[in-house]
Amino acid sequence: MGELKNCPSCGEFFNYTGMREVCNNCAVNEEKLFEVVYRFLRKRENRAATVERIVEVTGVEESLLHKWVRKNRLQPALFPNLGYPCDNCGKITNTGKLCKNCVEDLQSGLRQFDAAQEFREKVAKQESGTYHSDSRKK
Repeated sequence: MGELKNCPSCGEFFNYTGMREVCNNCAVNEEKLFEVVYRFLRKRENRAATVERIVEVTGVEESLLHKWVRKNRLQPALFPNLGYPCDNCGKITNTGKLCKNCVEDLQSGLRQFDAAQEFREKVAKQESGTYHSDSRKK
């Protein structure tokens, strides 16, 4: 069973079933635009076109191009200058949600966190095994 949602493109209500994010009319329009872009990119001289050039020639919104690349409808292996913005910094990437630099920064931060956690556990273990004597005489 679907859920009633507003189409993010046109604002109309539609029955959202998880299959697509837009209403049927907008989905048909997006498909027509995809065909225009794909016809443009199929030509050998246009395969290395940038996102900006594709937008200029076809009139398709940049966000739609990003969506199609993210969903692998337009594959960067075939069209090397296509990508979509990194969810963290906005730099263009073509794999995953984060660019290579953000992934490396995240991994570095996790390694530092793990090392600090190990150190804290080691210190806590040493403190729990130490006996303190009261050297004061009564």
